[in-house]
This record gives sequence, structure tokens and C-alpha cells, in this order.
Amino acid sequence: MVATVINALAIVLGTGIGLLFGRRLGTSFRTVVFTAIGVATILIGTSMALQTQRMLLLVISLVLGGLAGTGLHIEDGIYRLGEKIKRQVMRGGEPTGHHTFAEGFLVSSVLFCVGALAILGSLQAGVEGDYQLLLTKSVMDGAMSILLTAAYGIGVGFSALPVLLYQGALTLLAGLLVPFMTPLMISEISGVGGAMVVMIGLNLLELRTIKTADFLPALVLIVTFVALEPLVLQLL
Repeated sequence: MVATVINALAIVLGTGIGLLFGRRLGTSFRTVVFTAIGVATILIGTSMALQTQRMLLLVISLVLGGLAGTGLHIEDGIYRLGEKIKRQVMRGGEPTGHHTFAEGFLVSSVLFCVGALAILGSLQAGVEGDYQLLLTKSVMDGAMSILLTAAYGIGVGFSALPVLLYQGALTLLAGLLVPFMTPLMISEISGVGGAMVVMIGLNLLELRTIKTADFLPALVLIVTFVALEPLVLQLL
């Protein structure tokens, strides 16, 4: 859990730095930062998505997961949660720029939680007591949170909470999860997660308005499909 706490603190620290310097950026400079983050996010997501070894399963998971998430209004619920948190902790107006507290909370939570480093690092910390991967992720998340905060505002800092809960749970349950986290399972989770990160990048560049969180059920579906694959192959 120590490395996960450090990861959460790195996000909070990055948010503080982003708030300090983000306010000093004019609109044109914020646009440049936003564009750079969007392009970088698409590149990161594409590299993750290309790790998939089961493209058909990835596509099916995204389609079915997106339909399920849309029906359940997952993104709308996360937005409401973000706005509720904002009302509890903020007395002023919206954060820097025209994007809302909830958007910053949502985008950064997804971005920091869906990568392979979050999974592998948490399992490594729980089983071996090796914090190297999570500490590396902490540096990366801290740097990214500076840029995200310059664009989205203080909502980014509150993504430290889901990171703490998600990675903490993986670390504590590592002994039980390791047998199921095969290289194939990790590659497919990264593939679906990468596709969602690309969606975030498209939103950042304002090329499309995609409710990324509505695709979260795709992660559950890809895990289910990969777990059932050996059984299906035996039946065939």
C-alpha cells in the first residue's frame, strides 16, 4: 500500500503545481497545453491498444460494454459524483478554463487507472513487495496531473481517491489475483483500456464528444471473455 499512497500523493502534488502555474497561462497557452496533452494521450492509448492479441474480443467488448454503460448512464453518474464532491469542497466558481470539475475528475481517474502499470505494479507490490513499477507510475502520473490540472483544474487532484482505492484493492488482493493475471489477460485489459484512453484524447482535442466512462463495462467483459476462452476452445 505504501507505493499506492505515494502514487496518490504524487497526483495531489502535481495538481498543486498545475494550479499554481496554470492560473498564469493565458487562453492561447492553455490551448497549446490542451492540444499537446490530447495528442500525447492518443499516442499512449494507441500503444496500449496495440498490445491486444484478441482484436475481435476487444471490438466485441467495446461494443457491448458501451451499450451496457450507456444504458446504465455510468458517465452521467460519475459526473454527478464529481459535482457533488465539488459542492462539498469548493466555494468558488469553476476551475481554470471552460472545463468542469467533474470532467477533470473523470478524465484523470480513467487515465490513471486503466493502464497496465496500475495492474502489474499493484500485483508486484502485493506479492513481491517490489514498488519499482508503482513508483515509476507515480512519477508519470504526477507529471501528467500537472498538465491536466492546467487544462481542467482542481478536479484532477480528486482522482487520487479512485487511484488509492483501485490500486490499494489490487495490492491487498494480489495473492488471489495473480493466478488469473496471465500475460494474455493483462494484454487484453491494456488493449481495452488503451482504446478508452484514445477516446479521452479525442475528447481533449475536441474532435468528438465521447462518454468514455460508459465504456467501462468493456473491461469487465474482456476479462470474462479471456477467462472463458480456454473453456470455449475445449468445447470446440
